[in-house]
Amino acid sequence: MIRRFLIALSLLAVASRASAQEPYRIYSPITNLATMFTDLFGPQGLRVDSEATLPGEQQHSAHFNNDFESNFDKFTTAMVGQLVTVPIPTPPSGFTYEFDSALGVFKRSSGSFCPILSDRAETVGAGRIAFGFAQQHFRFQTIEGLDLDKVPAVFTHDDSQLLGGRQDVVTTVNSIQATVNQFTGFVTVGVTDRLDISAAVKFVSNDLKVKSDATIQRLGTTNELTHFYRLSDGSIGNRRIFYAQGRASGLGDITVRIKNRIDNDMAVGVDVRLPTGDQMNLLGTGAAGVQPFFIYSKSAQRMSPHLNLSYQWNGSSILAGNPATGESADFPDIVAYAVGADLAVNPRVTMAFDVLGRYYIRAERLSQETFVARDGVHTFPNIQFSEDSFNQLSGSMGVKVNLGSRLLLDGNLLFALDDHGVRDRVTPLLALEYGF
Repeated sequence: MIRRFLIALSLLAVASRASAQEPYRIYSPITNLATMFTDLFGPQGLRVDSEATLPGEQQHSAHFNNDFESNFDKFTTAMVGQLVTVPIPTPPSGFTYEFDSALGVFKRSSGSFCPILSDRAETVGAGRIAFGFAQQHFRFQTIEGLDLDKVPAVFTHDDSQLLGGRQDVVTTVNSIQATVNQFTGFVTVGVTDRLDISAAVKFVSNDLKVKSDATIQRLGTTNELTHFYRLSDGSIGNRRIFYAQGRASGLGDITVRIKNRIDNDMAVGVDVRLPTGDQMNLLGTGAAGVQPFFIYSKSAQRMSPHLNLSYQWNGSSILAGNPATGESADFPDIVAYAVGADLAVNPRVTMAFDVLGRYYIRAERLSQETFVARDGVHTFPNIQFSEDSFNQLSGSMGVKVNLGSRLLLDGNLLFALDDHGVRDRVTPLLALEYGF
């Protein structure tokens, strides 16, 4: 028995050493999450080894960088711009009040406890305060319907138009794991019977892992020493895996909201986003944002429907430009809308339902294509980018439970209704809110 145990331990140790010394895996040091994609292949980009020389004994530079710039830099722009603008819950307003002039007192304006990811026109009431805490977990699986675990990208040789050995390409299959945990604290203060001021402070934790499995496709060379990877055991090969990962946690962007009720059914207001989060680690946008909004709702003892409309102007950030070079650009503006209702199941339980839309104006967008090599024969799956406007539609379903007094427990699921943009199929939310 002891002998079998020792043999098993020996085999496990050998397997562990073999895994640790995997000859074609390269780990890239990462300084900032925002440049992970462009840092993945190292400071010189995607470069293979070569012992070939050009006429005149000039050293051959085996760079495959022209598609690197057009693909991975834009991939960063397309992906992280949405990672740092994930939706946040509405500031707490589960208990809303209106002034009864006949009785001279405030009374509950609705029998339900308000939506979770959208809002109603009611305010919390003069002199009242509500605060809350919410946690959301995002694990992104797709971008434009493409599995983030299998993103293809083809890299062509510099000056590939000169043909010959420069017709070789490097094909890659890229796996991206992006997880965001977002913790949001809220406070709402009723300044008057019709005016609320709210603040939302986010704490964000990001975990990003990228693996690129790169293979040299010999379309213009026959000598393997022209383009190859030198492996850690001294041998050469056509394949290498590049790997990088990073984590970051800290303060995210702060949002301040002013909401004014203009009559029983309508309210207007504005959200102002302050760029307090570290943009280089994807904790914030790095850009200020202003989002005026309009709310129409009808309140009743059981069913309360609502409509939200807003337009978000976004400022300039290096996340929308090129984080690797520090070049800034404007984030796309967003038209946001929500249609839904909350239903009082009983005096202590409210169900909330919403359809949420976000229309991105002139945003960086990915699509799949077939790459045709210079020889006109070989084809490989690839990605390309274009600037385009698109609509992103989600559904939301949640419940608010009155645990006692004015304490509410919120649970919600946000789920994708299309494949547009960077998507998490289902995003859970858990929150507590209290008003007094």
